[in-house]
Order: sequence, then structure tokens, then C-alpha cells
Amino acid sequence: MGWKSKHKISPKDNRFKTSDVTDTRGNEFEEFCLKIKLLMGIFEKDWERPSPIQEAAIPIALSGKDILARAKNGTGKTGAYCIPVLEQIDPSKDYIQALIMVPTRELALQTSQICIELAKHLDIRVMVTTGGTILKDDILRLYQKVQLIIATPGRILDLMDKRVADMSHCKILVLDEADKLLSLDFQGMLDHVILKLPKDPQILLFSATFPLTVKNFMEKHLREPYEINLMEELTLKGVTQYYAFVQERQKVHCLNTLFSKLQINQSIIFCNSTQRVELLAKKITELGYCCYYIHAKMAQAHRNRVFHDFRQGLCRNLVCSDLFTRGIDVQAVNVVINFDFPRMAETYLHRIGRSGRFGHLGIAINLITYEDRFDLHRIEKELGTEIKPIPKVIDPALYVANVAVNSGESSNNDLNNSCIEEGNVSK
Repeated sequence: MGWKSKHKISPKDNRFKTSDVTDTRGNEFEEFCLKIKLLMGIFEKDWERPSPIQEAAIPIALSGKDILARAKNGTGKTGAYCIPVLEQIDPSKDYIQALIMVPTRELALQTSQICIELAKHLDIRVMVTTGGTILKDDILRLYQKVQLIIATPGRILDLMDKRVADMSHCKILVLDEADKLLSLDFQGMLDHVILKLPKDPQILLFSATFPLTVKNFMEKHLREPYEINLMEELTLKGVTQYYAFVQERQKVHCLNTLFSKLQINQSIIFCNSTQRVELLAKKITELGYCCYYIHAKMAQAHRNRVFHDFRQGLCRNLVCSDLFTRGIDVQAVNVVINFDFPRMAETYLHRIGRSGRFGHLGIAINLITYEDRFDLHRIEKELGTEIKPIPKVIDPALYVANVAVNSGESSNNDLNNSCIEEGNVSK
């Protein structure tokens, strides 16, 4: 591959990876017969080999078949659909050829950035459009050459209904986080979108969970879809889960202890309401720690700046609502803390999936009150997972890259004295 010699190779990532991303058949991206210019973009993103979901989905998508793919968060789903979509776009044709729909604005921005980087050497124009931005700007951009759109449902429907986004030649529709897109939050929107597309488009559905709504949509719109299920277990193998039994008034003190004792690269802390997000962020700042916060009621420009700066590593801790549970990939995050325990197993699954991205290691710590105890049992049962009592010492090897430490050696990680009432809860 002579073209590879022209590009600077990044240092090899020698961090441990779990079988979620390493248990492959050993294929290379070159074996999928992709365009050289697309392979160059993949190579420059340091994607060494396809992950299991990419290995399974890319050749099927390239064949033109519909796909129903179920894979864990953080195992390479975005690449599994972006690569075949870009491969099938004809750069010589100046109309919209593919539409990728996602449920949140942050995920749209992240996905568009990945597409732009992969298409770096292709003459393909990628556009992202979401709510919260100026509609006129999107309209002006659509008068230029656009071949791939990444969008949230409300905004793309608005552009379609105004007859600005011409989807008459759009032959590929991707639904990422399909379970969310088919929830009550976006009721009926996808049916409306499909009515605007040519007859029998190729539809690719990707998600970690598939409720009944997905099954109904599949039966209505997909043509003999190829089904991929890489979900023998629901939670990521690299994420170790703990709970700390505390009273509500002890939570901030417990969080302070975790910050001081854990080796945090970056952390995401989840609250159950936007009001609690802002209050907690203020408390963390008062404790002397760098902290950002993000939630759905913030101005979009502010959300974009927070999201960008956190991904760039400008701040160690981010407090957020469930806005940030869907597909957001910040590989530096090695600790997720549920300051407020979620009520739904699906929400819990997506939250802890922000840690341990792409086979790397991470921990999830849940602050559990007396009222949360039944939700803890139920979520464990529904996900088929175990959430353990937090130990006196958390072995750094469980969540810190390139560390192999005997758990008994480090006394400064003793968490039991400060915020944990181990043994006071019967699981």
C-alpha cells in the first residue's frame, strides 16, 4: 500500500482493550474494496482494524441490503455506517444522496466531524443541521453542493417541508440510536421523513437497545433486513460498576472524596434534572475542582462550546443531564458517576457507556440512597449485570490506562472512611 508511506503514522495505541472490540475475524479495512481516498481517511484517523460491528456491518451495507444492527455503545457503530455511506456516495453528483439521523444535537455534531475526517480526501460535501441554529444559514448552505446530511429529526423535517432539502435522490437513510428516534419524543417523524425519500431506500438501523417500536418500524419499512446482534451481554466488559450507599445530604461530600482519591482522567457526572445539574456544578466549583455543565435548556451555542472544550480536554469534570447519554464519545473519560441514580435500565446502560469507550477500561460509581435500593435491584436484573459495593480501595488497573497495581498497595485510595456505608444496604 504505497499511499500509506506518504502519511505520518501515529504512535500505536498499546492500551488494553476488551473483547468487545478485539474479538474479530481479523479482517482489514482494505479487504472491503473501499476507495483508496476513503482508506486514506480511515488510516489518518488511526483506525487500525475494523471492530466486530464494523466487520459485520460494512460489507452487508455495501451490498445495498437493509440492516438492523444491535451493538454496545462505544464499540464502533458510527464507523460501521459512515464508511459504507461515504463509499456509496458519487462525488460527481451534486445532490443529497444520504441522510444520517440522530436524536441529539451533540451527537449530530460529533457524527458530522467523523464523516468530514473520513471524507478528507474525497470530494464529498458533508452538512450538519440541527435545531437551535439559524434556519436561514442552513437554507443558504443547501443551495450549494451537499451530498451527505447529518441531522436531528425536527430540523430536517422543517427543511423538507419548506422544499429546501430535496430528498428525491436520497437512497440511503441511517438511523443511529434508533430506539430513541422511534420513541414518543419523535413520534411519527420518521414515517414523515421516509415519505419524502425515493421508493425503497436502503435503511440502516443502529442501536444498543431495540424496544417494540423498533420492531414495528422494521416490519413497516425494512425489506428483508440483515440482522446483526452483538449483544450477548448488555454492559461493556471494560466498565466495572460500584455503588455507594449514602444519604442525600452526604452526596456532595462523597463526590468530593471520590475526586480526591480516584485517578480521574476525565469524568462525567449525571443528575436527573437540569436544575440539579447547575446546582451540583456550582458546588463542585466551590470545592475547587474544574467543572463544566451541559443540559438541554442551555443556548445551543453554549452547548456546542462546552461539548467542544470538554472533548478537547480543557476541563476534567462534566455535570450533565441525560442529554449526554446518547452516543457521545469522549475516549478520555474513565469515570462515570451517577450522582442521581436513574429509574430506567436503558438510561443506566447509556450513562455508564460513556466510560470504557472502544474497549478501554473505566468505572461507573452510583450514589444510592435508601429510596434507590429497589431501582438498583431491578436494573441489575434487567441488564443481567452486577453492581458491587464500592471497596475500600479501587484498583487503578481497573480504570487507568497502562497501570497494573496490586489493590492492597495504595492506601491513599481508601474510600471507605469518607462516603461509603458499606454493608448498610442489602442488595
